This record gives sequence, structure tokens and C-alpha cells, in this order.
Amino acid sequence: MSSLARRAILSLAGNRLVTGLMTRHGLKLGASRFVAGEALQDAVEVARRLNEQGLAVTLDLLGEGVTSRDGARAMAEGCAAILEVIRREGLDANLSVKPTQLGLSIGADVAMENLAQLQDLAGRFGNFIRLDMESSDLTDATLSLVRRLYARAPNVGTVIQAYLYRSPGDLRELAELGMNVRLVKGAYLEPPSVAYSRKADTDEAFRRLIAQHLSAGCYTAVATHDEAIIAFTREFVAQQAIPRSQFEFQMLYGIRPELQRELAGEGYRTRVYVPFGTHWYPYFVRRLAERPANVWFVLANLMKP
Repeated sequence: MSSLARRAILSLAGNRLVTGLMTRHGLKLGASRFVAGEALQDAVEVARRLNEQGLAVTLDLLGEGVTSRDGARAMAEGCAAILEVIRREGLDANLSVKPTQLGLSIGADVAMENLAQLQDLAGRFGNFIRLDMESSDLTDATLSLVRRLYARAPNVGTVIQAYLYRSPGDLRELAELGMNVRLVKGAYLEPPSVAYSRKADTDEAFRRLIAQHLSAGCYTAVATHDEAIIAFTREFVAQQAIPRSQFEFQMLYGIRPELQRELAGEGYRTRVYVPFGTHWYPYFVRRLAERPANVWFVLANLMKP
């Protein structure tokens, strides 16, 4: 998809008219391909099925940009419920959260309070929390939060986006702490002053970051559906004799499920990112922007009676 078309689709995430239209019609327009459902039980059923296929899971209660303390607290309680159900159901799963979901838009201390409580709960359950990375204007604040949390206990990690020019330096600092990091290409609308706009440049930056973090001896989650990036990772770890216990592949629910099962069948730890919740629209738009086929999938659903 062209950069112009991608930007046009991403701009819909903030359009009130389009948001209202899509959310009124629920998940039937095609979002159910990428979102497990609106209720926690929907996500649990998906996670259990994926575990039975040999796939690990990270669960994500969708929602971002929360602007009230009560709203952030409600989201924190929803995330705590995820950790509780993972323990109760014995799922091979951890938790992903967005800092603005837990109050970063209100203040760093609000987010820190909610995150610390979740971290403590995850620690009691022997689980792990990943702070997702949002748009570039929040990168510094997110990295500050994850460093503070990591100083409390090492059961947290974060995400580094390959298309940002700053990422090699950020990743180097996280490697000095020994942090578990998920590497992604990046899915937000960013200006050319801070991020690569050409896919080839982003792909090359992604490969460099994978090699950088693995070479530092840190656990690395390579989050991609790109078979060329996957092949690069496989070749690199083989050449460098890096054990499979030091990395995993991560993919999104609903995208390339056959490849997910294939990698797991070959003995690579493979984790599926499973989002759910009522605030699914912005996430859905980002998935549409990634591949033209996703747009045609939705249009086909619109044409159904």
C-alpha cells in the first residue's frame, strides 16, 4: 500500500463519524478477524484454542487515550482480571497494556500507580507485562515508565519500533538493563522527521535491531508476519549459535495463522497477540492500513446481505 493510502486510512482512526458508523455495526464488518471479541471470555476461548495448537498468547484489553482517573482505574481493573483468569485457567499467556490506557495522558504518576499494582499482581502469579509503544510523542514517557517498573522487578518489558530513527539508541539503553523487548516495524502515522517512510528502509532498520538485541544477549520478541524478516532471524540465530530460549516470534491474531502453526511446529516459540474489548476501532484501522488485502476483506463484508 502506498504511503498516501496508508495515511488516509490511519486518519480514519480519529474521525468521529466513521468511528460511530463502525462501532454501531460492531465486529461483523470484518474486525472479528483481528479482534477476539468484546468480552474477556471471548479472548479466553481464543487463547485456549491457540494454546492447544502449541502457540503462546499475549492478551490485550483494547483501549487507549483514557483521560480520567476513573477510566484509567477501570482499565487497570480489567487488566487485573486478565491476569487472574490466566492463572485460574492455566493459560500460556501474558499481558500487554498501553500506557495511555492506564492514565499516562493524565500524568505519569497515575499510570505508574496503576502499572505498579498490575506488576505486583503479575509477580505473585509468575507472569509478565509488556508495555506497548504508542505514537512517537509518547516514547520518552513510556521508556521512563518501563525503566521505573523494571527497577522494581524484571517482570516487565516494552516495545521498540523499527521505523523510528531513535530506536537503535533506545534499544541499546534497554539492553544495558537486560530487558525483554518486542521489536516491531511500527504502525502509527509518523512524520518523516522522526520515522522512515519507505518500507525498504524500515525493513533494514528492523533487521539491524534484531541483530543488535540478540547479540546483546537479551530476550528478543520478533513481531512480524514478513517471511523475509523471519528468515533473517532464523539464519542469524543459527549463525551466531543463539539458543531458541532467547527469542520468540510474535504475530497478530487473525493474520497468517498457518505460518504461526508452522513455526511452532518447527520448535520456535511463537506467541499470538490477542486483542479484545469494546474499544476495538483504532486497532482495527491500524490493521487495515498495513495491507490492501485487509481493506478488501472489509469491503467484501459490507457487500454481504
